[in-house]
Amino acid sequence: MKSLFSLLLSLFLISIHAQNIYSKAYGNKKNPPVIFIHGGPSGNATLFEGTTAQKLADKGFYVIVYDRRGEGRSKDEKATMTFKESFEDLNQIYHTYHIPKAHILAHSFGGIIGTLFTNQFPEKVQTLTLAGALFTQQETYDHILKQAKEHFKNDPAQLKEISEIENLDKNSAIYRKRCYEIAGRLNFFSMPNPTPESKVLRKEYEAGVFYKNNIRNTNSPIRFYQNEPLNNLDNTAVLKEIKRKGIPLFAVYGKNDGIFSEKQLNTLKNIVGKKNFKLIDNCSHYLFVDQQDEFLKFIELTLR
Repeated sequence: MKSLFSLLLSLFLISIHAQNIYSKAYGNKKNPPVIFIHGGPSGNATLFEGTTAQKLADKGFYVIVYDRRGEGRSKDEKATMTFKESFEDLNQIYHTYHIPKAHILAHSFGGIIGTLFTNQFPEKVQTLTLAGALFTQQETYDHILKQAKEHFKNDPAQLKEISEIENLDKNSAIYRKRCYEIAGRLNFFSMPNPTPESKVLRKEYEAGVFYKNNIRNTNSPIRFYQNEPLNNLDNTAVLKEIKRKGIPLFAVYGKNDGIFSEKQLNTLKNIVGKKNFKLIDNCSHYLFVDQQDEFLKFIELTLR
């Protein structure tokens, strides 16, 4: 009787806790499961969900999207934003959808979470795909600032600002924020030549319910840097360890994603293998919108 009570209490607590996490599944649950991990901190899955989730499901996958605790539609004032908490959220997704093993599709900062999760829980991951994902954070920041110095070499005010950023604590939320602000000013997140298809996707997204739910918790990065000591990582060794464990690694990046250097992408290609790596032309950070057909083609071919 006591053990039954404990089980019921445990299930009740899981149910209560699960209410904090927004998630939705697309497609037939009998198909291979794919869990999408969004960027951040302060991100959400609305752009992927509103443009791409159903289309990937139509390719024969069971696609699950979710917003991490305290981010997007998963409101939680007590969220700590740590990797431990992110792993708990992911494990909750596995539990909620009764999935023993899944393909992980990780975008931007989600790549850090997906990589660490895969290394810690290899038995739960079929494959890991990095899509415009961070893996060597300081190299990314250094690359952004180096490009900015070149671009603004005749602008003393901008050079002064870059120097100020370089002197900030590199393990701080403000350093990360200002690096990405500079990247945005350089149009590093923008598609060079928007296609008619990408314009339609953006327009439909911005006119729909997902854009209305594009909630950004500005406290998320601050909480993350306050609570998570591992906040400026180089996951090169971790990716190599994952490969040694026999988990297939894939990487798909926009050729015009300005936050990554050629050296970084070559390093990643050497880790995952030439056949498992793809650069998409006329494509930046949000590759599943910029070049959706090419993106879906890569995912469909690699996860079969």
